[in-house]
Amino acid sequence: MKKTLFPLLLCCGLAQAAPPLRALDDQELGQVSARDGIAFAAHIVINDPALVGAVADSRLSLGFGGDGPNRYVVIKNVRGVIDMFGVGLSVERKPDGGDYVALTLPGYVKYTNFGFESLSVQNDPQAPVTSSMGSVNINGSMWMQGQLRIWAH
Repeated sequence: MKKTLFPLLLCCGLAQAAPPLRALDDQELGQVSARDGIAFAAHIVINDPALVGAVADSRLSLGFGGDGPNRYVVIKNVRGVIDMFGVGLSVERKPDGGDYVALTLPGYVKYTNFGFESLSVQNDPQAPVTSSMGSVNINGSMWMQGQLRIWAH
């Protein structure tokens, strides 16, 4: 009995084939509703010291020029873990009929040993750090709500 059922189901599936795809013009595309949009979660690991061969002296340098010599803000050994979820992206309709893109702020964010070893201002971004303006280490969680809304003028 099982052997005869499979070909029957296969034939029924082929008979129910979807209509061919076609391009939509702007007016038709504006009528498409995706319901909830796109939602995603992220697990971001930056310079994890537990990894074999991890970098011991990483730097993020921002250079600034002006009338005098260039200066660099050097952030040494940025590291940590960020977990977030509940980030959404959708297209919404304004009361005037126009559309906007809504980026939902993450509902939950958790930081684990997230921060940096030192912050300094130097003339040479690759020189040894001799004077630190401090360090940061964040462990904790936060909940957010709201949207970032983007539209064209």
